[in-house]
Amino acid sequence: MPVKTIISGGQTGVDRAALDIALELKIPCGGWCPKGRQAEDGAIDPMYPLQETPLANYAQRTEWNVRDTDGTLILTWGSPSGGTAYTIECAKSYRRPLLIGEMKKPPLKTVFLQWITEHQIQTLNVAGPRESLAPGVIYREARQILTDWLGAQGSKLEKHKPASRR
Repeated sequence: MPVKTIISGGQTGVDRAALDIALELKIPCGGWCPKGRQAEDGAIDPMYPLQETPLANYAQRTEWNVRDTDGTLILTWGSPSGGTAYTIECAKSYRRPLLIGEMKKPPLKTVFLQWITEHQIQTLNVAGPRESLAPGVIYREARQILTDWLGAQGSKLEKHKPASRR
C-alpha cells in the first residue's frame, strides 16, 4: 500500500524537503503550519499547500500534523531535540506509528517500505530538524533519502495532482 499523501509543517530542513519531494513526485501534500505561515526563514512560501493553525505556535502545528496522519517518519541529525523531540512525544501520545531514522546512517529503504506497509500508512507525516541545525546539510540529506524512499514505491505509487493551493 503506497503512501498517498505527505504532511509536513513547512519549517526549513526536513519539512521542506518532504513537501518539495511530494510536489515533484505529484503526491498530494499539505499539513498545518503556524498562524502567519512562520518558519525560521520568514513566511512559508504559498506554493506549499499548508493550512494555518489558529495560533502562531509551532507546538500546535506539530501536534495537529501528528494527529491528522496515519504515522510519522522522523529524520534526525543527531539526538532529537526541540520540535523533533516534541514530535516523538506527540506520536506516542496519539499512539501513531513512528519510524525514526538518523540521516547520517538512515535505515534501509526496505525498512521504510515494510513499515508503511505493516502500518497501512497512506497519510504520512514527515518531520525533523530545521536547516539551521546543520546549514546546507539537513535539507539536502533529507531530500536525498526521501527521493529514494518515496520513489521506491515505484509503480505501486499512485500519482495524483498536488492538493489544491490556497
